[in-house]
Amino acid sequence: MNAKRADDLEKVPGYRWHANGQSAFSGELLGLYQRLDRLFFGWAREYDAAEYAFPTFIPARELDKVDYFRSFPHLATFPVALDGSEENLRAFAGRGPLSAEGNVRLTAPAPIRDVITPAACYHFYVQFQGETLTAPRVVTTRATCCRRESHYLPLQRQWIFSMREIVCLGTADEVKEFLTACQERVDRFFKRVHLPVQWNAATDPFFNPSRNPKYLLQQLDPVKTEMVFQDLAIGSVNFHRNYFGEAFDIQRAGKEAFSGCVAFGIERWIFALLTHFGPDRADWPDLN
Repeated sequence: MNAKRADDLEKVPGYRWHANGQSAFSGELLGLYQRLDRLFFGWAREYDAAEYAFPTFIPARELDKVDYFRSFPHLATFPVALDGSEENLRAFAGRGPLSAEGNVRLTAPAPIRDVITPAACYHFYVQFQGETLTAPRVVTTRATCCRRESHYLPLQRQWIFSMREIVCLGTADEVKEFLTACQERVDRFFKRVHLPVQWNAATDPFFNPSRNPKYLLQQLDPVKTEMVFQDLAIGSVNFHRNYFGEAFDIQRAGKEAFSGCVAFGIERWIFALLTHFGPDRADWPDLN
């Protein structure tokens, strides 16, 4: 099955694509979504990961600590509300809120202080900032993430998507040992179900990368390895060094903590399974 086109996927029972970069699931596909997340959560529990549920927004001042807005301004999405003054609200309601093209005609906005979650793991560094860890800490969460893109493709490139992450904070050796074990665990799954996935070194999607020192550093010393099905990254293994530990003052063994994460894009995994095994549940691999 070639599921790359929206009209191909529209024929799959239980799937609905929204052209603004969002997917809706029901029936067997919703069940597949849930089983995949249980699979990833099961892997997290093999490392005694504690699960967290976080809000949709992250304060902009927290993401600014890691220079997010200079590195990824093209991906950021902000929650916007109108300034609450009666005069402003009357002006908005009175002049026609939408254009003929469906664009919202904003009047004065309220101050924008938050960002819609761009990656699940950011919440952990905000949660643990200022802490001193007495042992390595492994945690997990599933988040609805939001990244603005130049174009969208069903299940492959979405504005809104679901991400399950398993994160480890500790010393450099503790984090590296965790990431190696996780990659081997996931690779065993790919081999068991015969899903053709390659592990490729990659870099983050920086804005204006040739002028970003973080991009150049990642090229010299790769810290991101992607799980690639065909030409699509469906997940990644990431070593953050002590970048977040330093930015959020998280300590381990007398130094800034190192961190790393394993990230799974649930919609992209669904795309890989549908493309390789087809839309019939009877042909899907065992995810237990």
